[in-house]
Amino acid sequence: MAIVTPTIAPKPDRRKLSPVALRTFFRIAGLWELSVEEQMTLLGLTTRSTFFNWQKKPEVSLPRDTLERISYVLGIYKALQILLPSDQAADGWIRRPNANPLFGGRSALDRMLSGQVADLYTVRQYLDAQRGGWA
Repeated sequence: MAIVTPTIAPKPDRRKLSPVALRTFFRIAGLWELSVEEQMTLLGLTTRSTFFNWQKKPEVSLPRDTLERISYVLGIYKALQILLPSDQAADGWIRRPNANPLFGGRSALDRMLSGQVADLYTVRQYLDAQRGGWA
């Protein structure tokens, strides 16, 4: 019997991922018509100077927390593009009130703007379940 040694995935290179992640986030934020404050909340930022520096020069090494947040936003965007029939419907969904108990009549964006990474995860998980993925 052969012994199988599990392989450990290499740590992602945050310096390489960060510029691409930021550019993608800012494009999605534009499509969703997010305000500066909304973008800052989704990124987990409290200082406007950092936000505007990242916008001008995305060639930074983002904290893991920020990369995780952007990953959820990207997953939410992708799921909406798959689930809804048009770009306009997909981009507008996050602002529409939602009757699902998870949202309590508020929009997905309201839930996402709580500032907690877990709420981004929850919205992503909900959408993945809607499209038949893992919940």
